[in-house]
Amino acid sequence: MQKKLTLSIDEELIKFAHHFSKETNQSISKMVEEYLLRLKKHNDEDSVNPRIENLYGIFEDQPIPDKKELRKIFYDKSNYRS
Repeated sequence: MQKKLTLSIDEELIKFAHHFSKETNQSISKMVEEYLLRLKKHNDEDSVNPRIENLYGIFEDQPIPDKKELRKIFYDKSNYRS
């Protein structure tokens, strides 16, 4: 559903937006929408995978084990929470 949004933006930036809009043959609304979608996508990509998040803090009270033991702990913890 499309809704209207009022923005307060620096006058020079508004002039640039109008110029760029004409140059690229797209509305300012579409440019802002695309920019916000990119920000949202980037933000979503920064989210930690739930499997990795489950492992957070697992070695706080003990040293990191060797590779073989680490794989076993990862496998056990992943199966425990899935």
